[in-house]
Amino acid sequence: MAVQPEGTPCWADAMFSDVEGAKSFYGDVLGWTFGEASSEYGNYTQAYVDGKAVAAVVPPMPGQEGQSQWCLYFASPDAAATARKIRDNGGEVLMEPMQVGEFGTMCLAREPSGAVFGVWQAGTHEGFEATGVPGAYCWAEVFTREPEKADAFFTAVFGYRAKQIQDDAVDFRIFNLGGDSVLGRMRMTDDFPPEVPPYINVYFTVADCDDAVAKATKHGGVLRFGPMDSPFGRFAALSDPQGANFSVIDITATQGEMPQTEDVS
Repeated sequence: MAVQPEGTPCWADAMFSDVEGAKSFYGDVLGWTFGEASSEYGNYTQAYVDGKAVAAVVPPMPGQEGQSQWCLYFASPDAAATARKIRDNGGEVLMEPMQVGEFGTMCLAREPSGAVFGVWQAGTHEGFEATGVPGAYCWAEVFTREPEKADAFFTAVFGYRAKQIQDDAVDFRIFNLGGDSVLGRMRMTDDFPPEVPPYINVYFTVADCDDAVAKATKHGGVLRFGPMDSPFGRFAALSDPQGANFSVIDITATQGEMPQTEDVS
């Protein structure tokens, strides 16, 4: 796999106080198997689908206990340079670029409207070894109450071109990199309780959305939205038993016409 263009979503991980519980939940819902915990790197444990790395789970470091959440990482050829761009455009660097052995260099940041994300400069670990197949990452959306701040930030830092969905009922934007759509942005409505902070919602592909929802709720997950048909696939939004939000989507079950978009770059 070649090094991906800067701004490409390339990896996802999450901290869980109950790692074994998370492994059991996602193993059943998404079919993940897990590698050995890497004690040298805080018991970081990779998840696999058909032998290909698709995500990771890790226990919180001392003092970092709290709400579990998925963190999406964006590829960068130079994490230090990306960190400077993050600061220059009103973002906050939460963790300075840090080399992780031979695997690569990571950085954690918060964009101006409040969503946390990661930056990954690949070494031997280039990121997702599979995407768009059952159990693997497929898509992500920034959920924010201040879309103007998020829009300006992401286009400035990663050079995205933006298209706005032409729909009066929803404020949704798609960010493109080259010819590829790589990230969505959704304005959070009053349907979201005020205590829910802005976040990046990660979508994992499943073979059957309704089956994945049934497994998730059986194992203590909470259905937040859906299942719903769309031109992109049948999807549902969930929270896992430890509170981390994510979505599942069957990209083969598409219905309806693709929405009209307007170039707003």
